[in-house]
Amino acid sequence: MENVMKPIKRPTMLSATFVKTVNVPGRYGDGRGGLGLSLLVRPGSRSHLAKCWTQSVRISGKPTSLGLGRYPVVTLALARQRALENAQSIAEGRDPRRRSGRGAPTFADAVEKVMAIHAGNWKPGGRTEESWRATLRDYVLPRLGDMPVDAITGSDVMAVLQPIWTAKRETAKRVRARIGAVMKWAVAQGHRADNPAGDTLAAALPNNAVRRVHHKALPHAEVAAALRKVRGSNAYRGAALAFELLVLTATRSGEVRSAVWDDVDLESAVWTIPAERMKAGLAHRVPLSDQALALLDEARRELSHGGGTVFPSPTGCVQRNRALVTLVHQLGIRAVPHGFRSSFRDWAAECTDTPREVCELALAHVNRDRVEAAYRRSDLFERRRTLMQDWADYLAAPA
Repeated sequence: MENVMKPIKRPTMLSATFVKTVNVPGRYGDGRGGLGLSLLVRPGSRSHLAKCWTQSVRISGKPTSLGLGRYPVVTLALARQRALENAQSIAEGRDPRRRSGRGAPTFADAVEKVMAIHAGNWKPGGRTEESWRATLRDYVLPRLGDMPVDAITGSDVMAVLQPIWTAKRETAKRVRARIGAVMKWAVAQGHRADNPAGDTLAAALPNNAVRRVHHKALPHAEVAAALRKVRGSNAYRGAALAFELLVLTATRSGEVRSAVWDDVDLESAVWTIPAERMKAGLAHRVPLSDQALALLDEARRELSHGGGTVFPSPTGCVQRNRALVTLVHQLGIRAVPHGFRSSFRDWAAECTDTPREVCELALAHVNRDRVEAAYRRSDLFERRRTLMQDWADYLAAPA
């Protein structure tokens, strides 16, 4: 006779033994007192089960789920006590979510804790912390900052996102992700049982995905003319030479502006960008063409301020973020600095027979195929050296 697994028997009233031993995901209601208390059991990390207490109530006529904490930190007896206190508050016309006696931090306080956790993974001098603070300050903290994390609902998060979801889609996506990070921390700390900025919220927001707008780039045949225009202009030499090196090496603006002489080996014609200054967080070796070496020699002669920065600002500091963007804009070049990486990539595909992996490594793109990446340990440096010299020669050819 076939052995059929019997469904778990759901008790009408929870017991401490049942709460401790239940190992089947689901929601188990506690019939005692009609308080709407239930135990939520769901898969956790490393195949363990996570058990959280929730309470279903109506506040101002609206169905609401309150998080009461995580088992075993919050026992059955304590969960019942908290559920009773919530019911009494509601009966007296008060919102139990505003009660601070439980120690749930405000959203603003939780933000600081989450940022402190992630700070070690942010690049020194990067804009990540600045970006977090700016988006939360402008869009989130005015509405959610003073609310306890266990009081924030999906409708609260929706009220933050809806005004910007269409007009500022990318900003709204970052805001939602950052709210979600704080809420996940609150779940892990036992302050609530769910993430109100999760998948349910995403399904409720309008699906108005827009076509990705790529960086403005020039056809590769027009890049040499752009270089001549920059070199022949009256622009600040530090910006002009930095722009030229960016084009010759197909690197990013931040990598060029923050370059220091200690990272450049002129004898070996190699520029090594440290991991902390790379987008992917991996050190990147850049082969320097003859033209790039001549440009660096010019920079050493003309821009030396006694410091380590290759292309310093007029005051000797690292040039500001938009220095190269401003340069090309003022000269009427119909592209942005980052777009010249696309110009290089198009030239490599159309005018050379260089394998794709060599071109991608020249742009410091990370191989997303984990199996292929595990077997390819070389950075194909010598093949990239040939490619970058060919690119420099192409740009130096007579018009």
